[in-house]
Amino acid sequence: MIRARMKAGVLSGFLAAALVFAGTADVAAQNTKMPTTMRYGSGFIDVPDATVLPHLSITGTYSGFYVDLDRTVLTDDNGLNLGFGPGYTDWRQDGSITLGLFDRVELGATFQNFSDAATGGTMAGGFGRVAILRPEDSGLGLAVGARYVTFPTFDDIDPNRDYRPGRLGFPDDRYYFDENGPESLKNFSSFTPYVVGNFMFEGIKASWMPDYDVTLTGGWGDGMFKAGRDLDFYANAHSWGFFGGVALHSQVGENTILNLIGDWNGFDANVGAELNWKGARLGAYILGVNYFERITEYKSPKLAAKVSFGLCMGDDDGSLLCKPRIMERAEPEVVQLPAPPADTVVVEREVAPPMPTGTATNICLATGRSERVWVTASGDTLVGPNRVSISSLGGVVFEGTYADGMDWFTSDENITFQRATYQQSGGEVSLNCTDIMIVGEHNGVNLFADRNADQPYETIYVPVRPGVWQAYQTGLRGTRG
Repeated sequence: MIRARMKAGVLSGFLAAALVFAGTADVAAQNTKMPTTMRYGSGFIDVPDATVLPHLSITGTYSGFYVDLDRTVLTDDNGLNLGFGPGYTDWRQDGSITLGLFDRVELGATFQNFSDAATGGTMAGGFGRVAILRPEDSGLGLAVGARYVTFPTFDDIDPNRDYRPGRLGFPDDRYYFDENGPESLKNFSSFTPYVVGNFMFEGIKASWMPDYDVTLTGGWGDGMFKAGRDLDFYANAHSWGFFGGVALHSQVGENTILNLIGDWNGFDANVGAELNWKGARLGAYILGVNYFERITEYKSPKLAAKVSFGLCMGDDDGSLLCKPRIMERAEPEVVQLPAPPADTVVVEREVAPPMPTGTATNICLATGRSERVWVTASGDTLVGPNRVSISSLGGVVFEGTYADGMDWFTSDENITFQRATYQQSGGEVSLNCTDIMIVGEHNGVNLFADRNADQPYETIYVPVRPGVWQAYQTGLRGTRG
């Protein structure tokens, strides 16, 4: 019990240090595409990653896995196999709640194996992580964290024995701490500190599949990542506390991401998929795919499921829904090459009458491309290689979608872009396509910014009509220019 209190004190100190560190951190928006672990906040299936929840975001998670054993392993007081007992089936279930603070810290509580004291009781615990280097900023991430779970009781079996929580989140009367026993029973798994790194990058672009990101994670931990490695019924193979994982995040809808996940927790290889729609997450997994027998809960394949829901109360658009999104893609620059010269041929044809004349000028379109037009002395606009009058065409003939006539534009609504709010500023202006670039879109209309501007953009431009633009600025306080 003294050792337990010491470990709890270490965790408390870690969490306090996390809050102090977070108070000095720059606050920057993070995405919510990363999945949640089954019991310990953000991460893969069972291993952590270097990301944390955005500031004031809350995630609640319910998970469970199905156990179906033909028989169970019986052990002696030294943890050695004695023989086999009857098999059983059961649904093991867990719950957790997680809070993000300052875009640097993630704290949470876990509740595992809801049951009475005779079968080990409900185990409670806490977890936390501090992001030292955020992968959203650079693609590289680094974090330190810890997990702590209380001891099972088994009051009706042996109240004096110091039982330990296992890696699968359920009490096991075969797994305990005995200071006078063999080395295999001296492993301590209630407190689990770890360090973890991430590498996040854009996936290879292909026409046959949607945009996707890839996250690689790896780290080392003590406690549950390595404890019990010498117990035959508990482990078949181990990696001395090293763990890792890979996740593919595919954008399958405006606010929907499909995560394909695989990880290694030091003992088990796990695979699965998770669908994230506006913060509502549903996952299905196979745990322990590296095992083929069904005689122990640990060394067997198991079906698992998870449901979680995230609330992002600090989101700039005022929504409570955590909208998952992958990395922003830069719009490719379209370079139009001149047509190759035609072969020299002799053609007999009638000479066409001279084309109408006017003053030549370039107008910038909503596609980011310049169009050359001619304005006659009477004020008519001519377009195309044959200089056809717009008035004779009966409508708009230029490429792109424009804001003129749209409800949100005529009603002077604000624009939310890259987690910032923009308001109309000044009157309509004329811009040169060489000075601006496409940076996004709003309700089907492309948004532009100065080509040499840095993010976050102070000013964006909305195409109103061909050659006519309206500026929007962020940071305005109820005023219009």
